[in-house]
Amino acid sequence: MTARVALVTGGTGGIGSAICKKLADMGHKVATNYRNEEKTQAWLQQMRDQGYDITAVKGDVSSPEEAEALVREVESKLGPVDILVNNAGITRDTTFHRMTSQHWNEVINTNLNSVFNMTRPVIEGMRERKWGRVIQISSINGQKGQYGQANYAAAKAGMHGFTISLAQENAKFGITVNTVSPGYIGTDMVMAVPEEVRNKIVAQIPTGRLGSPEEIAYAVSFFIPDEASWITGANLSANGGQYMGW
Repeated sequence: MTARVALVTGGTGGIGSAICKKLADMGHKVATNYRNEEKTQAWLQQMRDQGYDITAVKGDVSSPEEAEALVREVESKLGPVDILVNNAGITRDTTFHRMTSQHWNEVINTNLNSVFNMTRPVIEGMRERKWGRVIQISSINGQKGQYGQANYAAAKAGMHGFTISLAQENAKFGITVNTVSPGYIGTDMVMAVPEEVRNKIVAQIPTGRLGSPEEIAYAVSFFIPDEASWITGANLSANGGQYMGW
């Protein structure tokens, strides 16, 4: 496989870290963005201790200007970005009748607007080079909805609408655009939930367990090789069977 430059947003989180490591294992040069300097330096050291050389560039993906600047910095350090994984995401959960415009806008800006902000600076280069991979990390809750997550579900559903439109526009340029929709994953955030709540979640999953970040990273890696070049506009549900659609 040709070694390429991969940019993963939100790479310092649980799922993001697993994606970064998987892409590096595939032989790609991997970069991510960050906002918290101290946290990221500790994360980079942890990656180095595990044998991974990840490039980290400061930048807020919810800002069009910062997103473009971080793309250009990654390209100046590693080369043109051929693989983009839009993974950055936050939650601001509350029922809609209590939701403020700030709750709404923060989630839409970070989870959905960031997809435009990051993809726009790389898409023309991909079209010129006649090769590219753009992968959105959506969510099971973008497919089925979730109580208290009107903002999050709207953003995550919108990510796949973006996928299927961009896929149509760029298929003839050797660019595939796909979505991975994880179910409930055993990240630090989920494991911090009280055990009785986690047990209720697991009871709804046919496989009888939470997923792992590494399983989502594998789903992402499926779309990247040349052998996957005929797969575009797809949504890969990785949720243990909790939500099944076709």
